[in-house]
Amino acid sequence: MDLPLKGIKVLDLSRYLPGPFCSQLLADFGAEVIKVEEPVGGDLGRGLRPLINDQGTLFYAVNRNKKSITLNLRKEKGKEIFKKLVADSDVVIEQFRPGVMGKLGVGYEVLKEVNDKIIYCAITGYGLDGPLRDAAGHDLNYLSLAGVTSLTGTSAGPPAMSGVQIADIAGGTLYSAIAILLALMSRAHTGKGQLCDVAMLDTSISLLVYTLGEWSGLGVLPERGNEQLTGGYACYNIYETKDGKNVSIGAVETKFWAEFCSKIGRPDYIKTQWQNDKQADMIRDIKKIISQKTRDEWVEFFSDSDICFTPVLTVDEMSESA
Repeated sequence: MDLPLKGIKVLDLSRYLPGPFCSQLLADFGAEVIKVEEPVGGDLGRGLRPLINDQGTLFYAVNRNKKSITLNLRKEKGKEIFKKLVADSDVVIEQFRPGVMGKLGVGYEVLKEVNDKIIYCAITGYGLDGPLRDAAGHDLNYLSLAGVTSLTGTSAGPPAMSGVQIADIAGGTLYSAIAILLALMSRAHTGKGQLCDVAMLDTSISLLVYTLGEWSGLGVLPERGNEQLTGGYACYNIYETKDGKNVSIGAVETKFWAEFCSKIGRPDYIKTQWQNDKQADMIRDIKKIISQKTRDEWVEFFSDSDICFTPVLTVDEMSESA
């Protein structure tokens, strides 16, 4: 059976993570992706350490299933070749600051005259217009402005950085892939391409959907590390074990919580699952209980239980797990 994007040709001018990961997803599902790189050095991601055979491992991680060419878009010959490619392509992905492609003479307004079916996806930090359009930024900056960083971490500590690039991947990569797929569907009906403006700040804010819903309903600003799903409740939390490792319990549903409480010998906690004034005491007590066994002993202890209980794995443990 053919892959769903067979026959779709993508020109990818993006670098590092958001755009390349997006085009890799499209390539994995059958699209022909051609990376358009700088004549000297290529994609800047190629040089990011660590290196294998003089190539960055991070580059390899987001650029499989692709072809690659180099073009100097500052030269007329490079522009000419690029426009010829656009005439026979379906999608263009770029990740420059707003206006860069226009200054080079190959922005959306020019390219849609070359091919009115082209889908042009611009991935930026702050969007193609607005007061921050020209500002520089990275994942941490977008998450900080989106309010995500202020909610990340424990209640007793300062804001913490995420262990993965949330704005780049969830905000940039995934929203861009969705936008491109929707534009392809729209083109199937209208015969016309379109501009997809993906701002990683905007898309990061959208990840607060539950948080904003709670704020709207309660009228109280959420507190870092102190909400139902961020560490403020005993039933949805992380606990340290005897060997210094950790386990997580996600027993939001009453049936899961009841089984967990019964099994650790605290059935009285079942009825106080959502009582705010009981959380600190329950968390403190459960910490003491969990600290009495190693992580693997607790995994074995709950192996026959249906309670949303899991060990907190390190990256190497994850890679070796079944």
